[in-house]
Amino acid sequence: MQQVTGTPLRKTPLNALFRELGARLVDFAGWEMPVQFSSLIEEHLAVRSAAGLFDVSHMGEIEVEGRDALALVQRVACNDAARLAPGQAQYSALLTEQGTFVDDILVYRRAPDRFLLVVNAGNTDKDFAWVGQHAAGDVQVVNASARWAQLAIQGPRAAGVLQPLCSMDLEPIPSYGFAEGKAGGVQAIVSRTGYTGEDGFEIYLPPEAAADLFRALLRAGRGEGLLPCGFGARDTLRLEARLALYGNDIDETTTVHEAGLRWISKPAKGDFVGREALMRQQAGGVPRRLVGFEMVDRGIARHGHTVRFEGRDVGRVTSGTYGPYVKKNIGLAYVPPDLAGVGARFSVAIRERDTAAAVVPTPFYKRSR
Repeated sequence: MQQVTGTPLRKTPLNALFRELGARLVDFAGWEMPVQFSSLIEEHLAVRSAAGLFDVSHMGEIEVEGRDALALVQRVACNDAARLAPGQAQYSALLTEQGTFVDDILVYRRAPDRFLLVVNAGNTDKDFAWVGQHAAGDVQVVNASARWAQLAIQGPRAAGVLQPLCSMDLEPIPSYGFAEGKAGGVQAIVSRTGYTGEDGFEIYLPPEAAADLFRALLRAGRGEGLLPCGFGARDTLRLEARLALYGNDIDETTTVHEAGLRWISKPAKGDFVGREALMRQQAGGVPRRLVGFEMVDRGIARHGHTVRFEGRDVGRVTSGTYGPYVKKNIGLAYVPPDLAGVGARFSVAIRERDTAAAVVPTPFYKRSR
């Protein structure tokens, strides 16, 4: 397990439980997190066929409240939060003035003047400062991360496993909707969101209750094929579903349009940080695009590998792995626009050898509904 010298790893409330369960723990963004409990492939396939249970308590939560809360969220996030009714959530992003990513986030509207922003673990302090520096008027911005733990139960049997432990009816909750009530006997937010490409739920609850709920879900799912899952499976699942990972596929050097996420940018709503840069890029075109590819030759592309075309370096791989469900070597890469069309071919430099790859439609995996 790697550790930053002199900096102890942070631990979620489930750390002791994971040691008890024999999980393999690693450093993830400064947190000691489980990479796997059994095997990556077994956990991945459990989520696709039954259900998987993840600890995502390392994620950050920022509360934005007050008469001017909506105005602040509209200013710092590129999606249109005014479209949200209480009980709805949306995928969005905090952007720089250049239209690049400070972070990708979830925005929850809990009341007309009350929002919860869920941010990536390694960006929590940066995001809190970014949102706070744009605050004006009657609004309070609070880093509430210590108040929340977060579990994710994902897969086609997730609802059936979770429902007996909840006071609210899960069936009517739409995708990117949420309800507040009891889960495992404590007050919680249960949202129909996730990061795997499957139906499922994310549960926000007090940290002191997280281990008991995790145990209860393991018991409830024992006969349903549910497995505890680590970040190894979480990464392969999200890549099959073509879900971006901050720090790999998107960061402060990549714009929303380059990343293929133009749909989360709503310039018609009015001014927001990064809007002018995105409008210029929309008019002038992007210099590169994030595409999905499959390896044609044998080999697995990895983050950082060079993309080559006709002997020239033309891009880089941002994510790459073997997809356990699709049974193919897949990846994402930034390439010039003329290599971004489905069927385009290029090479990936793997162990100093040019290895053929082809652009394919994404997501690589899409669940049947």
